[in-house]
Amino acid sequence: MPDPAWRGLFRDRDFLRLWLSGLAVFVVRWLETLAVGVFAYNVTHSAFVVAMLTMLRLLPMGLFGAFLGAAADRMDRRQALVLTILSQIVTSAIIAALAIADAVEVWHLAVASFMNGIGWAADNPVRRAMIGQVAGPARMGTAMSIDVATSNGSRVLGPTLGGVILATVGLDGAFMLSVLIYLPALVAAWRLPPAPPAPGAGATPVLASIAEGLALVRREPRLSGALLVTLLFNIFGWPATSMVPVIGQDRLALGPSGIGLLAGMDGVGAFIGAVTVAVLARPEHYKMIYLCGISLYFAMLPAFAWAPDAGLAGVALLLVGIGGAGFAIMQPTLIFLATPVELRSRILGLLSVCIGLGPIGFLLLGGLAELIGAPAATAAMGTAGLVALALTRPWWRHI
Repeated sequence: MPDPAWRGLFRDRDFLRLWLSGLAVFVVRWLETLAVGVFAYNVTHSAFVVAMLTMLRLLPMGLFGAFLGAAADRMDRRQALVLTILSQIVTSAIIAALAIADAVEVWHLAVASFMNGIGWAADNPVRRAMIGQVAGPARMGTAMSIDVATSNGSRVLGPTLGGVILATVGLDGAFMLSVLIYLPALVAAWRLPPAPPAPGAGATPVLASIAEGLALVRREPRLSGALLVTLLFNIFGWPATSMVPVIGQDRLALGPSGIGLLAGMDGVGAFIGAVTVAVLARPEHYKMIYLCGISLYFAMLPAFAWAPDAGLAGVALLLVGIGGAGFAIMQPTLIFLATPVELRSRILGLLSVCIGLGPIGFLLLGGLAELIGAPAATAAMGTAGLVALALTRPWWRHI
């Protein structure tokens, strides 16, 4: 009996290095998101500001995703990954130094969020494209399941660490820990073999490369449908996670540690969902997992927003995480499998653009939260997501 695909992947040193670099970056992402959200809300008492700071981590995807995808075809992806991690280390170190000097301002955190968002935007066309090359089409679903399980497992560890360090040490401790966690990621990326571009990859101008990717999306209904569903998730679903610190503090009366544990419930559910998909999912299930995942995510947002106590709010976030895992695994998997090899970085760059349009949702959510409160705004976004998904069925039914 052959070994499961996941065992073979974990015996592959290059996959392990890519996995480890992703793990470290994921943990820091959620650690800093929680720490920044709690710190900014305590300083400004504005749900809108909290939403905007989270939005700034997504904005570079919309601004630069297509260009990063085209650029990734033209350079050694190993070098690109090393440079990306180095830039994130420098950004976190600067914020740690400012916090130690008691000189950090909210605008400093806004700039840091944007800078680290550039690294996030590069993840699909650089690191995940490398995972696809290492895993190959036959193991791509399993590889993405492992990667998403890791990302979502970090959503337990990251916010928990962020809440505890913020409560016991302060913002300086959270960002100093970020720098330490990044170092193994840098070493792992450095030890990867070179991944030079294919011969002739730089022959086409950047704008023409982007246009070629867009033309493929228009021709291929599986790609256009998958990207549309991704857009809906990032407008109506993903922004709601920025309200966890606000709802946790104002509605549920939790402190930083309690908010960190609550935020981690989303990650627990996502980890459970991702492991389940990795073990049980087959290619014929991919579309169902994708669509059921986003539907469950949207449906549980109102349940979280109106939960009368922290326990029920945690259960709702657990289910949010399960749904989000199914969606997040199938998002790059379906796109990878529907795209010719020579265009994958460009299409994954366009995926980053769709993710990066999430700031529209953050602006909408932040404005609603100021007008009607964070719980009502969060519930409204989940309901609107379900309605939008139903109305756009003619465009995504061919996935």
